[in-house]
Amino acid sequence: MESSSLEEQAVKRKEKLKALKRKKDTEAQPNGEDNKESVELPKPKFRSYKPEDELLNEHLRPETKLVNLNEEIQEQLESAQSKVVLEELDISNLAPRKPDWDLKRDVAKKLEKLERRTQKAIAELIRERLKQRQEDLATIVNAGTMENDKT
Repeated sequence: MESSSLEEQAVKRKEKLKALKRKKDTEAQPNGEDNKESVELPKPKFRSYKPEDELLNEHLRPETKLVNLNEEIQEQLESAQSKVVLEELDISNLAPRKPDWDLKRDVAKKLEKLERRTQKAIAELIRERLKQRQEDLATIVNAGTMENDKT
């Protein structure tokens, strides 16, 4: 039973694929004409020779202008002879950056906030210690005055 139903399903899929293919072909060729005529062939590029047929002359590439190498070399030699002033070079631009420079840049704002919080916490601790010392001094002074009063 299952094998026959599988075969039927396979046949149905094949028919659907054929129908889709026919539909695609008719959409590509609305008049039923072959597309072979409308396919444009690549045009030849004549680089190293001139064609004998005059119709092909339109595909000729324009002649390239030759560069005078003597002048180019002379210019490079002249530019190499001029001295480079070391004072004009900025060494900081030449040195590579450390691998973690981008991390430091991204974390800088967060570190500023933490630094402010740390400074506030330190100041608060100092105030608390000063208050404790004042209270200790007050208790010591009070204890001292009590002892003086007893005697």
